[in-house]
Amino acid sequence: MGHKRAVTLEELLPQAIQGIQTLKDTYGQWEVHPSQHVDPDQVEGVLAELVERLDDNFPYFHPQYAGQMLKPPHPVAMAAYIATMQLNPNNHSIDASRATTAMEHEVLDQLAAMFDYPVDYMGHLTWSGTTANLEALWVSREIAPGSAIAHSADAHYTHARMGEVLGMPTVGIPTEADGRMSLDALERELATGRIGVVVATLGTTGLGAVDPLADIIPLARAHGARVHVDTAYGGFFSIIADELEPETARHFRAIKDADSVVVDPHKHGLQPYGCGAVLFTDQSILRFYHHESPYTYFASTERHFGEIQLECSRAGASAAALWATLKVFPLTKQGLGGIVLPGYRAAQTWHGLIAESDILQPYQRPELDIITYLPRVTSMSELDRVSHAIFEFAADTTRPQQTHLATYVVTPAQLRARGIHLEEDAERGRIMRSVLMKPEHEPLIPEMHHHVSMWSRRAYEATH
Repeated sequence: MGHKRAVTLEELLPQAIQGIQTLKDTYGQWEVHPSQHVDPDQVEGVLAELVERLDDNFPYFHPQYAGQMLKPPHPVAMAAYIATMQLNPNNHSIDASRATTAMEHEVLDQLAAMFDYPVDYMGHLTWSGTTANLEALWVSREIAPGSAIAHSADAHYTHARMGEVLGMPTVGIPTEADGRMSLDALERELATGRIGVVVATLGTTGLGAVDPLADIIPLARAHGARVHVDTAYGGFFSIIADELEPETARHFRAIKDADSVVVDPHKHGLQPYGCGAVLFTDQSILRFYHHESPYTYFASTERHFGEIQLECSRAGASAAALWATLKVFPLTKQGLGGIVLPGYRAAQTWHGLIAESDILQPYQRPELDIITYLPRVTSMSELDRVSHAIFEFAADTTRPQQTHLATYVVTPAQLRARGIHLEEDAERGRIMRSVLMKPEHEPLIPEMHHHVSMWSRRAYEATH
């Protein structure tokens, strides 16, 4: 093993491209059909225009971008994806993806082990967390037709949207002051007898809050409801559970007792979009996948992924990219956990600095790597006005000095629950939200805090 260092896509690409070309050459040469010929000068111009147009983006790749849940794939993942994309396997069937089907099984085994799922789990990769959640909710509908979905009021909008797709009623359960689903409110809803599945979110995409899964499971079981875990964003924090607050860690360790779980490797797993995954503890659900294709399955008698998923075509390159990444960064505290942990520490550090600030104050303590905070103002209208100004001022400067943030809408009641009392001259207002999911955020926090504090002062002055 050599000395570890940063690698670039530029240095990995020759092997990815030439290696596949050598593989292709073993089958003999052939001429590209004239219909696929192009004018190189035209293509050069098109790509130049593409790069120019891509400049109309925020710098999602840079640690000074702390707005939405965006981070660049690792060069290893990109190189593996590009290598495999040249063959373009389709992980719908083994016949169309012999090598990458095997890779998908290998990475699924690792994800299942991360959640301490049984060895006879059932699951597959997906294009996204949305499609993964859709499938888990669909299974719940098939098990309990006519039932409803219960989820946190702060859960991702995908659950209400997928409920509409499936024809299932959805119920938003109120949250407590820490952003977690209220167990008392959930119990009252379960007592109606109409809930077929409870969705616990670990952590919510707005606040990074972790629903009390360890307590939800016995409550749901007592009322005959399934439990599905949406940890699309937070799933890889399972690797560093020992570093989290004990109560947060307790709920991550309870994932093993849930009926199904969703996680998105294209978030903390260093993968390009789209790469999600859904896992089930019980293989008996396979009875719901009614599927026949007279032309698809012919070279293997083994089960094909297309027979156990709602999606049809899926890029084998996604499985290959995740497989290669987990070879380099295994699902251990020292492997991928070493990339997840700095973001968690960054959030704790910045929360502490904000708590001591004379211009900013915390909204709530971060459980993962998402922090929320607000300017020290006296009214809801002022809150909204100053927060929006901070958002704009921080990004509206020369590129090396930009800091990209996000906002989050709150109500006076939500603020009061957290001990923040403002004049209620508006029904809602924006606060600040930052996602610190890049490990490079950790050393940058003092500088980011300085800049955000500076822009906060200027925003206050400009709006008063």
